[in-house]
Amino acid sequence: MPVLHNRISNAELKLRMLRETEPRITISFYKYFHITDPRQFRDDLYVKFDAIKVFGRVYIAHEGINGQISVPESNLDAFRDILYGADPALNGIRLNIAVDDDGKSFWVLRMKVRNKVVADGIDDPAFDPSRTGKYLKAKEYNEITQDPDTVVVDMRNHYEYEVGHFENAVEVPSDTFREQLPMAVEMLKEHKDKNIVMYCTGGIRCEKASAYMLHNGFKNVYHVEGGIIEYVRKAREENLPVKFIGKNFVFDERLGERITEDVIARCHQCGEPCDTHTNCKNEGCHLLFIQCEKCAAEMDGCCSDECKQVVQLPEEESRKLRKGTDRGRMIFNKSRNNPLLRKKQVSAK
Repeated sequence: MPVLHNRISNAELKLRMLRETEPRITISFYKYFHITDPRQFRDDLYVKFDAIKVFGRVYIAHEGINGQISVPESNLDAFRDILYGADPALNGIRLNIAVDDDGKSFWVLRMKVRNKVVADGIDDPAFDPSRTGKYLKAKEYNEITQDPDTVVVDMRNHYEYEVGHFENAVEVPSDTFREQLPMAVEMLKEHKDKNIVMYCTGGIRCEKASAYMLHNGFKNVYHVEGGIIEYVRKAREENLPVKFIGKNFVFDERLGERITEDVIARCHQCGEPCDTHTNCKNEGCHLLFIQCEKCAAEMDGCCSDECKQVVQLPEEESRKLRKGTDRGRMIFNKSRNNPLLRKKQVSAK
């Protein structure tokens, strides 16, 4: 039986990827459809993806599939054939090609079976995720947003919205999709008769969100087909005005795709305009935050003086301090609720 998981260190795999000479293409895709045996489906697909050197993350559940991957350019057609042939429901599935891509987004293939491809916290058996709002293509989005009776809703997390969003989009201020869904219903209850247009990065969250809004009595619900990625690609192809401002946050090594030159966020440490996300170099912290080049140099890539002291320790001492540390709570925390120590010190001077 073939090995169905990686056995090589991340460092070695990353080095191998960086040594590749053939260009890679970064792709995201998803589909809500019923999978009877997610484990078997995952194992069959893993073998085929691994054979053509697909890297990235793919989540599989009874409700469908969600993937963000990269594939060598010469294997793109093979990848498409494998995915389309995995199930009749996947035949012709939309593939979102990255907007701003150097092909170095992933270096290992990880495929996991989950309870849901998007954790939503919904336990209502009457909820039907396949009963979604109407798709909007780029031109249709630009047209409907000219209507004063349209409300545009960003169904991404705070740290994504912070660096870039559609013009006049409403933020649902949360760090998790499961928190956002009931918040969106509450925030928009006074606008039930308006056009509710929802969007996210690649379409998977806003599609489910549109179904949830319909489930809660909203009538005129829409969502951007293919999310920000597909919208920008189509708008540029068709020479349409691009209504997205700033950077599109992405969940891979790049941490962002530049859409426009506008920098709408600020360094969390000094307050200067900046939209570069990074993770604190202290592995025991790993907080995601925005840091400018100047602060990165001064703070050695850390979020606080405390973390800076840890990373400057000898590796053995640093490892002892990290041992047993729960990093999960610090990943993607809402930075506005976690003011960084450096920022406090600067403002006090």
